[in-house]
Amino acid sequence: MAVSNRSKILFLIILIIFLCGISLFWFDSIGLFNFGSKFRNMAQHEELSLDASGDEPSLIEKEEFGKEKDKLFERIEELDKREALLAEREKEIIDEKEKLEQIRKGLELERKKFEDDQKKDSGYRKNVIDLANKMSNMPPLESVKIISNWEETLIIDVLRQMDASSEAEGRASITSYLLTLSPLKEKASRIMYLMTQL
Repeated sequence: MAVSNRSKILFLIILIIFLCGISLFWFDSIGLFNFGSKFRNMAQHEELSLDASGDEPSLIEKEEFGKEKDKLFERIEELDKREALLAEREKEIIDEKEKLEQIRKGLELERKKFEDDQKKDSGYRKNVIDLANKMSNMPPLESVKIISNWEETLIIDVLRQMDASSEAEGRASITSYLLTLSPLKEKASRIMYLMTQL
């Protein structure tokens, strides 16, 4: 069976294409040409579609992931700001609590001091009343000798108590008479003046 010229030409063309393909593959494998990486890059660009399949995320998924990541960072930043504000507020509350505690301690000290002063004043008033009763029941000269050795404030308080007791009992007071009997005339006159002024 005779082969036509056309068939021979077609066979030769196919053979040439096949040999060229094998040659290119062989040149690429020995590193003379770099056709493989170009084909791989082209294949990767084709795979970067909007709906990529497999393990590789699509462009939409990457964009959504980026948005979610931005939202997460914003949320973290907002939480950090809130935490800083809460820490600052907590510090202010602790400072206010310390101030209130100091005020409370100060008030407690004032209350104790007031109670102590009341006790002292109560004891002092009791002593003044006792001394006034004793001086009233003693002979005037004896009373003057004792009173002359006291401090002026105590003398004034005792004499005033004697005046009050005499007025309450409806009898005349002897305080002016006692001061006239005092050997310390200057002190007696000063006491008399202070009794009229205070």
